[in-house]
Amino acid sequence: MMNIVDIRALSTIAKKANAWLAVDNTFATPYLQTPLDLGADIVMHSVTKYLGGHSDVVMGALVTSNEDIQKEMYRIQNSSGAVTGPMDSFLVLRGIKTLHLRMQCHCENGEKIANWLVNHPKVDKVYWPGFPTHKNHEVAKAQMRGFGGMISFTLKGNRLEEALEIVKKVEVFSLAESLGGVESLIGHPATMTHASIPKEEREKTGVVDTLIRLSVGIEDADDLIADLQQALG
Repeated sequence: MMNIVDIRALSTIAKKANAWLAVDNTFATPYLQTPLDLGADIVMHSVTKYLGGHSDVVMGALVTSNEDIQKEMYRIQNSSGAVTGPMDSFLVLRGIKTLHLRMQCHCENGEKIANWLVNHPKVDKVYWPGFPTHKNHEVAKAQMRGFGGMISFTLKGNRLEEALEIVKKVEVFSLAESLGGVESLIGHPATMTHASIPKEEREKTGVVDTLIRLSVGIEDADDLIADLQQALG
């Protein structure tokens, strides 16, 4: 699930406390949201995801408009040797050239799939910030230029076996833990990304047994919906 917070409000609180505000902007990318313009001091990205966009590089990035922070970042980088390789840099620069095109398609496909899922008889809840019913919809609407292609949903009855069967049946979606590539991915947090967390603790955050996460890619939306249809049955 995408965790959306009011960056302007948090920036105000941070400044009153004489603290820095750091924002992970991986899911939104600079195409959909620019936290520095909203008052953040540091923005971080898992470049592996949308910025690279092709699931072929492992990289992270920190961005700031604060000169003091920038100097300290450079000092740490210079002393620790955290410099990306030339091929990795090339792959990311290549990916950034098509970021706007890919993100637009991620958003369009995400909207179509979210609206299809919300009307499916086996689906209980759909988590996508584009829905007015999403608890942070107004915040997302105010500070983002689109709602992205990350979607989570749960099944009626909350039967673990049913969720596992669905993620195994997909053919266009790939069962994997990552996100942000041109290909669509499906994941089951309870047995994958959050498997090490005790059930009682993960369920407090909404990670129930049938929570399924989609990283919607840029394939044809109708093909993706047909794949989910055959998997859900």
